[in-house]
Amino acid sequence: MSKPNPKLNVVERLEIPSAGTVDEAVGDASQATAALLQNPADSAEPAVPSELDQLKAERDQLLDRVARLQAEFENARKRADRERTEFRDYAAGVVVEQFLPVLDNFQLALKSTASEHQLRSGVELIVKQMEEILRQMQVTPVPAIGEPFDPHVHEAIGAIDRDDLPDQHVAEEVRRGYKFRERLLRPALVRVAHNPKQTSD
Repeated sequence: MSKPNPKLNVVERLEIPSAGTVDEAVGDASQATAALLQNPADSAEPAVPSELDQLKAERDQLLDRVARLQAEFENARKRADRERTEFRDYAAGVVVEQFLPVLDNFQLALKSTASEHQLRSGVELIVKQMEEILRQMQVTPVPAIGEPFDPHVHEAIGAIDRDDLPDQHVAEEVRRGYKFRERLLRPALVRVAHNPKQTSD
């Protein structure tokens, strides 16, 4: 028959903490959590980035925006230059196209074996054709003969004694001047009348 184990008969007393001890432990944990929240610097990693990091990020964003705006401005400038060049070329092509028939008529006149009178009449028709093209383009001649001398649209290359014209009026037109709308393309080369009767009075 086996001997009884004396350890099985020993009843050990289990100590249960009192309610006050449990409350104290919970209070200590709460205080530790509150302290950790109040001092995030004590934790291993900061909760929010530092002010320096925020400033660096804002700087990088601004630099990127400036670079993109500069690139957009440069592209717009190049596009405007290209469009201006294309428009100028197109306008020049339109003008040249209108004068090609005039050039054709001059070439026909040079090949003609007509008399001098017929040739002169043909050239006069070509000049009228050219003047009509200029009129359609709003290019008009500067009024000259008989007009008071105007240094804004006339360029005097000499004076002529004339008693049939008022003094300081245009007596002769050496080269016609032209305006494009209201803008002067070139002044008229003229000789101005000098009336001795008016100057002596």
